[in-house]
Amino acid sequence: MAVSSFRSGRLPLFHHPQLPNKAASAACTTRSIGGFKKPNWRFSSNPNCGRAVFLFAQYSQPSQAQTQQDRFSSRLQSSLENLPKLLEDIVQTSISTGPRGALRLAQGIQAFVGVGGEWLADVSRSTNEPTGIPSQLQLGLLSPLYLRKLFERMGATYIKLGQFIASAPTLFPPEYVEEFQKCFDRAPAVPFEDIQAILREELGRPIDSIYEYIDPTPIASASIAQVHGARLKGSQDDVVIKVLKPGIKDILVADLNFIYIAARILEFLNPDFSRASLVGIVKDIRESMLEEVDFNKEATNIESFRRYLEVMGLTRQATAPRVYNYCSTRRVLTMERLYGVPLTDLDSISSLVSSPENSLITALNVWFGSLLACETFHADVHAGNLWLLRDGRIGFLDFGIVGRISPKTWAAMEVFLASIATKEYESMASALIEMGATNQNIDSKAFARDLEKIFSSIQELDTEVVVATARGTNTNATAVSANIIVDERQMNALFLDVVRVSESYGLRFPREFALLMKQLLYFDRYTRLLAPDMNMLQDQRITIVSNRRRSNYRDNLR
Repeated sequence: MAVSSFRSGRLPLFHHPQLPNKAASAACTTRSIGGFKKPNWRFSSNPNCGRAVFLFAQYSQPSQAQTQQDRFSSRLQSSLENLPKLLEDIVQTSISTGPRGALRLAQGIQAFVGVGGEWLADVSRSTNEPTGIPSQLQLGLLSPLYLRKLFERMGATYIKLGQFIASAPTLFPPEYVEEFQKCFDRAPAVPFEDIQAILREELGRPIDSIYEYIDPTPIASASIAQVHGARLKGSQDDVVIKVLKPGIKDILVADLNFIYIAARILEFLNPDFSRASLVGIVKDIRESMLEEVDFNKEATNIESFRRYLEVMGLTRQATAPRVYNYCSTRRVLTMERLYGVPLTDLDSISSLVSSPENSLITALNVWFGSLLACETFHADVHAGNLWLLRDGRIGFLDFGIVGRISPKTWAAMEVFLASIATKEYESMASALIEMGATNQNIDSKAFARDLEKIFSSIQELDTEVVVATARGTNTNATAVSANIIVDERQMNALFLDVVRVSESYGLRFPREFALLMKQLLYFDRYTRLLAPDMNMLQDQRITIVSNRRRSNYRDNLR
């Protein structure tokens, strides 16, 4: 049975071949649905054809104006249906924000005026240039540069949002990802008296009943937390105390609620944002940020990692700070103080161990193993968080930023990593297609050729080892230190190229892929310094475990 379709005119009649086709002039009325005319089907009996029954239908293509009008009507109806839910969300979110919202609005205006003044001054200087006003300035405060400056002035929430943008090239335009790599998380220290007040409130007893001593000068002060060195009473253990800064949680809630409302309104006004899952992205940001200010969750992440080291017999190779639960809360985290040097300090590392390369291999094996054995993985292994300790072990610090990887993503990542090592770009393309969400048919061979062009450039990244010497003041001994400089923009550009070419084929990757890739780029940097002749992904001493063994790992931890 053959079925034919026509843009317009009548459908063929289903009739007995011996019967005359005299029903062609029968009329048919239509009504519009979704921009196209839906026929009103009608049965007709033709007296000249005995008892034959005929089915008629007429299709006509609507005009462009009619299509646009129908689309507008459909969108309007959908918007009216969603309006009560939007208003309910706005009211509930405003109530949960409280009076803090008004204060944050005033601070936002102040920050806007400050950065706006910088922009106006830059525009004024550029008007005298022969080349005219640069495109960066023409975008105003929405340009990557001035938006990053505005975020830094707005404080904790927006600094963290900027860092989220920098770590999520699968979600944001590349020029913004590159600019927000420079979003520094630094903030003035909170007075020690305020820190003491928080400790008394959170721990519920006198400070000197827990700590023998607390250094009033902070080790570090970021937008969300402040860290002080201390010594415990009784055990005399050296510890660090991480304290959530006063009012930060309220500020985060107020800011994130505002961002959520803005996203809801944008989706309401323009459904295209809904298809891009704007509200979903905001919810992801919110969840990530609120986890970072709940130190109970960070303590859980640390304990999970320590348990993994214990079960797998790795405690002599690596460690993470012990958490002292009796003096830790949601806003206070007391941890063992580890002493060591960053994994980029070649001179100090060489004085602690005979083989820096073996230390790097240990760090890689421990981290890869944690991907598979733990519910979360350390997603911020920059040099400040990955140390070689004085006793020769690898120290993993700061579990505030973690990632979660699904079995599907890891299975694709396995193939992806193996194909990087073997330079099998068709396998790499297949792995990325498996990992990315798309409804399109992809030319995998063309995709593989594009990937080969990108990865062939990784060997061309500029790497510079800087050696510095210093002579002691009281001796003639000369200290030699080395560090590695890799152009951060080049490293980020490489990953962004992968994302960009993948998106050109309609692929969208989960955020966990971006987090994993960022850590691999960190480890690539350490490899260039500590083991320049080693292939990180092909060396037999480095173990990347399969999904099947991943399940066994986790079963052992339960």
